[in-house]
Amino acid sequence: MFIGFIFTFLYYLLEILLVAILIRVVLTWFPVDPSNPIIRIIFEVTEPVLAPFRRVIPRIGMFDLSPIAAMLVIQVILSNLRV
Repeated sequence: MFIGFIFTFLYYLLEILLVAILIRVVLTWFPVDPSNPIIRIIFEVTEPVLAPFRRVIPRIGMFDLSPIAAMLVIQVILSNLRV
């Protein structure tokens, strides 16, 4: 019972992280104020996840592919959490 709760909590936490990464990607298309509290929260939540991917995956021109890689890894984890 408790294990099921942990898996469900982790599943929803990863779903929220996936949406936060997607929002961060969309925000890069627009000029945003980095001092905005909502923007800062999104960047602070997603940066610890994206930073390790940035160290491994180089930028291709102007394109940062680390969010794509992070989202793929999160999707794999989510597919294994589904019961």
